[in-house]
Amino acid sequence: MTAKRTIFHVDVNSAFLSWTSAENLKNGTGPDLRKIPAVIGGDRDKWHGIVLAKSDAAKKAGIQTAMTIGEAYALCPDLTAASPDHRLYRMYSRRLMNFLKMLTPAVEQASIDEAYLDFTGKHDIEVEPVRSAVEIKDEIKRRFGFTVNIGISENKVLAKMASDFQKPDRVHTLWRSEIKSRMWPLPVSDLFMAGRASVRRLKSFGIETIGDLAASDPALIEHRLKSHGRMLWEFANGIDDSPVRVERDEPKCIGNSTTLPADVTDADEADKVLKALCSRVSGRLERAGYQSGNICVEIKYSDFTKVSRQQMMPSLVSSADIIFRESSSIFRELWNGSPVRLIGVRASKLVKCGEPVQLTIEDLTKPEYQKENILESTINEIRKRYGGDSVKRAADIDHVREENGRIR
Repeated sequence: MTAKRTIFHVDVNSAFLSWTSAENLKNGTGPDLRKIPAVIGGDRDKWHGIVLAKSDAAKKAGIQTAMTIGEAYALCPDLTAASPDHRLYRMYSRRLMNFLKMLTPAVEQASIDEAYLDFTGKHDIEVEPVRSAVEIKDEIKRRFGFTVNIGISENKVLAKMASDFQKPDRVHTLWRSEIKSRMWPLPVSDLFMAGRASVRRLKSFGIETIGDLAASDPALIEHRLKSHGRMLWEFANGIDDSPVRVERDEPKCIGNSTTLPADVTDADEADKVLKALCSRVSGRLERAGYQSGNICVEIKYSDFTKVSRQQMMPSLVSSADIIFRESSSIFRELWNGSPVRLIGVRASKLVKCGEPVQLTIEDLTKPEYQKENILESTINEIRKRYGGDSVKRAADIDHVREENGRIR
């Protein structure tokens, strides 16, 4: 029998809002956004952008994540909006992770603001896990000026579920013995990895709560939702044997997709979305140090049917322009003319930069190939030094106006 593990899930409360507030208070440069109606995202002067994070006061005013800044101000005229600062967020994230690694080497960073810690075998923590978690939580607040929730259990999925209980600045347990009373009464939409489409399908079968799913026939759920359904059924029953991975696995693909605010019915409009997606995929490839040998485009139509098509590249690429040209071509071949709800771009067949690359003579002699790769490398080097928003392509800027013959 496998020994009982002790897993903590540490999750920063409203990370972007908290980190901006912590910096404001430390430097005296602004208010504590957590205590007033405030959001991170967008630009009020340009009336442009969406809400990335919101304070409790903003939430009470009806403001939701992904709402446009214009809609947010219409609901709350005295709203304070702060622009996102991803370089600041990376700094706070790095400091937090370094602190957690002082507690145990078994730390898996799940995202910029959350991590799993394996304390199995650390008897001082195993004996009194809640007291230890409170001490960790309080020390993070004292050191860095922001709060976290910590969930405790014997596996990752239950620790993650526990950390999502009442917020902020709390410690919660969800041992297997507590699943029936603390997790099963929750709506199935609260289950980790239960997305909107899956929840919609589950509800169509009469499954409303996590307990309903746990009591269902796993073979039937798997038949209807494939392997994802089996995983959700296991999570509902608290089954998760995945280890805390100290080193990330090598990525098999890097991609980005977006659900559109309004269905796209025009190829030129789709190109605008593709340009933005390809720019993000290119940036992620560069930051991770990979090039791609295969590009895939995914389309979800307004009736929720999905189609995708991929194309092998004649040579490895990371350039946003090259990825966009290929993606645009794939989209036009794939699209049947129906309204499009979601567009995605995925780069696979990844190879680490610096490894031997086989190029064709045609590639090497193309002036555009050489220019694009030199330009892309230069842009990404500038972004690494001065931040992701330091250089933007004109095609990525939503509002470019022409006045007196000049582009502004």
